Amino acid sequence: MSNPTPEPSYSPRGAVDLSALNRPQSPPPGTPGGAPTAGGFVVDLTDANFQQVVQDSTTYPVVVLLWMPTDQANADLGTLLGRIAEEYAGRFLLGRLDAEAYPQIAAAFQAQGVPTVVAVLAGQPLPLFAGAASEEQVRGVLDQVLAAAEQNGVTGRAPGAQEPAEEAEEVEEPLPPLHQEAYDAIERDDLEAAEAAYTKAIKQDPKDAQAVAGLAQVALMQRTRGADLHQVRTAAADAPDDVAAQLAVADMDMLGGKVDDALARLLDLLPGAEGDDKEALRTRLVEYFEVVGPSDPRVGRARRKMMMFLY
Repeated sequence: MSNPTPEPSYSPRGAVDLSALNRPQSPPPGTPGGAPTAGGFVVDLTDANFQQVVQDSTTYPVVVLLWMPTDQANADLGTLLGRIAEEYAGRFLLGRLDAEAYPQIAAAFQAQGVPTVVAVLAGQPLPLFAGAASEEQVRGVLDQVLAAAEQNGVTGRAPGAQEPAEEAEEVEEPLPPLHQEAYDAIERDDLEAAEAAYTKAIKQDPKDAQAVAGLAQVALMQRTRGADLHQVRTAAADAPDDVAAQLAVADMDMLGGKVDDALARLLDLLPGAEGDDKEALRTRLVEYFEVVGPSDPRVGRARRKMMMFLY
């Protein structure tokens, strides 16, 4: 096919470097205030499905959003594109790629920052724009993509993802008794009871990963209960080498969803720490790994750095 080249209808300025983590944060997709979860005509791209999505672009247009889901500007654009994708009902598929989690795929698109939007038509990438944009601007670019797709014979419609929400609710299994006890305790703000329930669950089954993660989360909530964010940050800024002060502000970052900031703060201190300070940093990092989840790519990267600094 000929290479379609619709021009962006506005300036592509405004992209940010992939390592920039100091912008306003958004909750993860699917949580209040965050972008919607994937579904319908929106799919999250991974190493496992990327090649299939590219292959599908020979049948229908694919629009790829390279983003950082917990950055507010990225989340806003993802929400807008997802709404338009649902409105267009399959005229294109929106693929969302977490550029931090899948840097090799992002590099294939030669993205210099996020958010970046690229079309894929018949397997060929077509850069569209980078940075924030108004709804009118986004719709204009998408309409150009659909026109180019039609000219090149890519006129199929993307199948909507199945959403078996009702079936999932029917087969959902109840929490184990001690987990439910801990959950209920957290709901009524009785963190001591939650801690006791999770501790008992771990004694019964030391391999209970959910209980271990739950206990770590409760410990984080206990340490930050009643803390004043401004005071904690001021104390950390005034004493950059004080491990206790840095641990306190890292807790606040973790509680606020700034996972990268919390991990980086402690990893930066680890090479120069000794004795009890080094052990305190190691222990807190391991606890954060449980809170975030061992399958999260940020945990894998941080764990490798920690091991390098420790040994």
